[in-house]
Amino acid sequence: MNRDYDTGEKNDVTFFTGYEVEKTPAYGMKTLFVVGIKPLDTIERHYEKEQCEHIFFGANHSFNPKDDHMWRKWEIYIMHFVNQDILCSIDIPYDKAETFLQSAIVERNNVIPQIRIPMPYVQQWPYNTMLKIDDVDFKATNPGVWCHSLHELKNKNKFTDWSQYKLDKVLK
Repeated sequence: MNRDYDTGEKNDVTFFTGYEVEKTPAYGMKTLFVVGIKPLDTIERHYEKEQCEHIFFGANHSFNPKDDHMWRKWEIYIMHFVNQDILCSIDIPYDKAETFLQSAIVERNNVIPQIRIPMPYVQQWPYNTMLKIDDVDFKATNPGVWCHSLHELKNKNKFTDWSQYKLDKVLK
């Protein structure tokens, strides 16, 4: 599977199934992974045929709306399934997190927003490294800041080895 970073799409895979391996509330559930925006009826057909329990939208880093039109398109698209009480995850790049909070999707209990924060070479950071969840400015939107030990965040109970992703089944 080769990523096309310009469009946010994968050029050879659009749907795949597998059991959720990341330690989220959907862990262990049969999941339909959807790359990009695809026809609703095709998603429904794969979801039912594969007997899935969960849909993961934005798979392979494909959620990356560039403008209000694309945000609205994604929102309508995902809400179609959320309104059917289907458990849905959305993989959100951290630079889109604030805008995502303005959507109706975030208000639903059957949505798992997963904010993706790339951190290269995480194993090379020294033991005392902290991860700080900050605000956009002093006293702007949060009551304060949260600091977490990077070492403690790397708890093995929260870790998913890359080999776990090889069990997925590509759908045509």
